[in-house]
Amino acid sequence: MKRDYADLRYIMNPRSVAIIGASPNPDKVGHVILQNYFDVGYSGKLFPVNNAYEGKILGLQTYKSVLDIKRSIDLAIIAIPAEHVSEVLEECGRAHVKGVIIISSGFAEVGEVKRQEEITRIADKYGMPVIGPNCLGVMDMRSRIDTMYLPTFKLDKPKIGSVSFASQSGAVGSLILDIISHEGFGLSKFISYGNAADVDETDILNYLAHDKDTKIIIFYLEGAKRGKEFIEVAKKATRIKPVIIIKGGRTEQGASAAHSHTAALAGSAEAYEAVFRQFGFVIANDLDELIAYAKIFDTQPLTTGNRIGMITNGGGMGVLATDALYKNGLRLAELSEESKKTLRKSMPPIVNIRLPLDIGGDADDKRFAAALDAVSNDPNVDALMVITLFQTPGADSRVASMLIHRSMEAKKPIIVVSPGGSYAQVHNDMMESSGVPVYDSEDLAAKSLRALIGYSKYRAGKV
Repeated sequence: MKRDYADLRYIMNPRSVAIIGASPNPDKVGHVILQNYFDVGYSGKLFPVNNAYEGKILGLQTYKSVLDIKRSIDLAIIAIPAEHVSEVLEECGRAHVKGVIIISSGFAEVGEVKRQEEITRIADKYGMPVIGPNCLGVMDMRSRIDTMYLPTFKLDKPKIGSVSFASQSGAVGSLILDIISHEGFGLSKFISYGNAADVDETDILNYLAHDKDTKIIIFYLEGAKRGKEFIEVAKKATRIKPVIIIKGGRTEQGASAAHSHTAALAGSAEAYEAVFRQFGFVIANDLDELIAYAKIFDTQPLTTGNRIGMITNGGGMGVLATDALYKNGLRLAELSEESKKTLRKSMPPIVNIRLPLDIGGDADDKRFAAALDAVSNDPNVDALMVITLFQTPGADSRVASMLIHRSMEAKKPIIVVSPGGSYAQVHNDMMESSGVPVYDSEDLAAKSLRALIGYSKYRAGKV
């Protein structure tokens, strides 16, 4: 009988790792996994296991079986042909291994249901949590573990941060990891769980909800095995921290593809979405939204108000962004009389003192700062959108530096909209690396504010 929730501590922070299927051949998955442990600076004990090879691999003595390793093993990674996995998993159980990741494919996703059921049986028999099969495994930036078989030169490693990401799909997971590395926010943990023969999305959500190093959870889900238990965990998790979710298999055709991919029971998209909304999940419709929402939740404080203060150095962009706000259920704030007086003193006569506040195409860092100070301090403003067009004469690195400085001191959410080419991108990267969420689309920026405000209301019990 399956335990309530799997204990993933030894999988995510192991002191010793056996890599079953380690190979001297650099093209083999087992070799890549072992090499990755060296590359990320893992400080625990590593034990290569290969029953057909004698000698050393990457300077480490190999073993025929985990039973030959006369030391305690926290984690075993299995990367061998599917037909041999159950036998090796049984050996892991007899060796009292505390957790297992099965990278190997060739199970229920290709119709080998009985082969996968044998994994579940062995995991239950020994009370041994097993992630997989048919997965990439895990990455923990703090404990320096990386079980993925993707060569490091093909996938940039994110910096250490507070966003944790779980994915039923290894391909989606690796793609988002690569994107995260370039988006200015850092990763705490990554878990790819594949077919979920034992450890499933409910176990993972429960673990990440209580993980002190995880501030935000991102989830790519194709289907939930234990619907009732998943809902119970979700109720608690979303009261603790934001859970941003994207559901694969939302169409009939997509659901069919999900089943052939991970043998997931994709279920009714409408039913899943209803549950997600009821229990405070932040729903992303595509990968762009997923990353956009992660950025704002990672860097900005919560707010339940939808009155937005907008500053722009381009009138047309202010119009488009205003449309985006109202389309997403937000609205422009009404400036107080005091704020209007303050702005009138610091703005040129051509500036119309109302929101969106168009401070002119020649606005420099001083004019941006004066506008930002007045609008952010206005009690009628709940959050700010600053449109910064670096193509204009006055916008340069000093504007970006000022926005970074003000954002660090702000008590209200501040996001930046900055579309453009290479010159704009240099400054956008500069801001994002310092914790300022930057969007190249006014619509995506408005959606991100809506997501932040919606979740804030849920946490505050206002929905």
